[in-house]
Amino acid sequence: MALRSYEIMFLLDSGKYATDPDGVTGEVNTILDKIGAEVVSARPWMDGKLAYPIEGQRKGLHYLTYVKADSGQVQQLQRLCRLSSVVLRHMCIVPPEQLFDLMSTSLSGNPSMEDEDAEDSDDDSSEEASSDEEETANA
Repeated sequence: MALRSYEIMFLLDSGKYATDPDGVTGEVNTILDKIGAEVVSARPWMDGKLAYPIEGQRKGLHYLTYVKADSGQVQQLQRLCRLSSVVLRHMCIVPPEQLFDLMSTSLSGNPSMEDEDAEDSDDDSSEEASSDEEETANA
């Protein structure tokens, strides 16, 4: 069983999501559970008008997920999405591992290590500025 990191964008029925968001996300999670995927992060991304009608729908909700799953289960994911009443379309890609970690962290709302490093450098520069001010005041 080879686990890989996947970015999956689901296009969901916007009307069904508006009336029952927990039920629709529950159905997406059920699909992911059936293929044995570990959900790293997931959330609605964008709701809007579609370029052309899909299955009679003119609006759709893009639902972005980052998962770790067995590579042999991708065909099962495609089959389950076609059978779902809420999933209009889906797209599954394998992003580079560094990008996967960065995007899944930002999607879940956790600060990245880069943000913490930036805060540390800001603290260092403010300490240097205050020591310069003290030297100027002493002179």
